[in-house]
Parts: sequence; structure tokens; C-alpha cells
Amino acid sequence: MRDNGRVTSATRKPEPPAAATRPRLIATDLDGTLLRDDKSVSPRTVAALAAAEKAGIEVFFVTGRPARWMDVVSAHVHGHGLAICGNGAAVVDLHGGPGKHRFVKVRELPRENALDAVRLLRRAAPGTVYAVEQTYGFHQEPAYPKLHMEVPDDLLPAEEILAPGGRAAAEPVLKILAFHPEIDPDAFLTLARLAIGDRANVTRSSPSALLEISGPDVSKASTLALCCAERGISNEEVVAFGDMPNDVEMLTWAGRSYAMGNAHPDVVAAASGRTVANNDDGVAVVIERMLADLP
Repeated sequence: MRDNGRVTSATRKPEPPAAATRPRLIATDLDGTLLRDDKSVSPRTVAALAAAEKAGIEVFFVTGRPARWMDVVSAHVHGHGLAICGNGAAVVDLHGGPGKHRFVKVRELPRENALDAVRLLRRAAPGTVYAVEQTYGFHQEPAYPKLHMEVPDDLLPAEEILAPGGRAAAEPVLKILAFHPEIDPDAFLTLARLAIGDRANVTRSSPSALLEISGPDVSKASTLALCCAERGISNEEVVAFGDMPNDVEMLTWAGRSYAMGNAHPDVVAAASGRTVANNDDGVAVVIERMLADLP
């Protein structure tokens, strides 16, 4: 199914035989996918990623997290030092270690589109509150709940934060977070996509009614496709893993894709295969089997 030109759900054909196309890149989500629920990376998963790279398969972390929240995997970076963050809004190099990441690519949400999205959704769903993610800055409205560990740079209405010459003027806007305290999460996503239309791309990765609003053509899939094109890698050579609606486009795009055992129903429909849950090392299980099948 497509909504305003964006893939929101899809039913995939059965997974192709393992030997059909030799994989060249693994693209994996983090929370609920590569990471266990305690946010750790298991020794089995670390070993599987290292083995994939030894076999000549590049590894990309692809996440909704901002770049500054990537310390959770920085200690496990080997060759796989590139991460697509903010649902495709930025590509960062993690090789410098915690807190020293370098932005390789930024795909910002134009300020005019950001303001339009805030106003349109506020009108469609009164009671919506916002936070604004930038390359380094984080701002939120006074009523925005304490969903994140960090202290915001500002407590101001989103319209003031995003205004020309406002507090967010010095850095690119990567995405807006929109929270509603009462609406069902899936219903809120549908409502927001209808209200905002082509002014921005809207998705969600949280179990709560917390939406993520990015540039009109920005998604995990579109940024991953750009990175693969730069490397001469086709979508058929990509193996992807995910668990939430913000992974759907990426899983549909990749030649081979896996929904975690704990995945949202839309993700299960979009993926070409399924693995066990994140707490059972579902990514490692597939990588181990995939490497065993290589000629």
C-alpha cells in the first residue's frame, strides 16, 4: 500500500534462495533489532558482524536515533563505522569513538516544510507537542514529555524554534518529533500522513504515539539507496533487518529482508523473511546461516 507516494506497507514474495545473489551489504536497525532490550550488543552478534566483514560484506547501522546516541554501538565498530541516523537524515562515521562522530552526509528537513508540518498536524490533532532534532542541538516544547535522557537546549514553542532567525537557525533540522498523549500510535501515524501530505515524510519507531517527521524524500531506504549507489551496490545485494514502521521502506527496497520475531505487523508484511526476536540474537542467527551458505 502506498500513502502519498511513500511505501507504508507491502507484501513481499517469498525469500529468494540464499545462493541467488551474493550479499555485499548488511543494513540493520538498532533498537528492537540488533540491540537487545537492555540496549546491549551480544557477543554472538559482535562476532557475526565481524565475520560478515571478514567475508567481504559491508555492515551499515540504520537507525532512527540521532548521531549523538550512537555510543551504544561505538565500542563494537570494526570496519562497520558508518551509520545512517535520524531515519536517513544523516550519515555519520563512528570511527572516532564515542562523541567524536563525523557527519558524512546531511539530508535536512527544510525549515519551511518543518513549520508547515507542525502547523498542519497541530490543526489536525490538537494536543500534539513537539521536539526538534538538529545535527547537534535538541529543542522541545514545554509540554513535551520527558521521553529522552538529555536536557533540551531550549523549552519553546516549535514555531519559535523553527522561525527564521530562531534558536534552531544555526544548524540543519534533521527531524521533528511529534507526541500525542491520547491517540493510538498507528492511528496517529495515519492521521499525520494525511494531514502533512508531501510536505514531509512521517514514520514512527516508538511503541507510544511518538512520530518522526523528516524531509519529503528522506527515509532509511532512500539514504541507504544513495549510499549503495555510491558503492556500486544494487538493492538485490543488500540484506536488511528491522522491527518497526520506520523500517518498512528499507525492508521493501532490499533484495533480502528480515522482520524480527518481535516486529510490528506492517514490518512482517514488508519483509521477505523472518527471524527470531532481538533478545534471541535474530540478526546473528541469519548472518551465521548466510555465511555458512556462501560458496
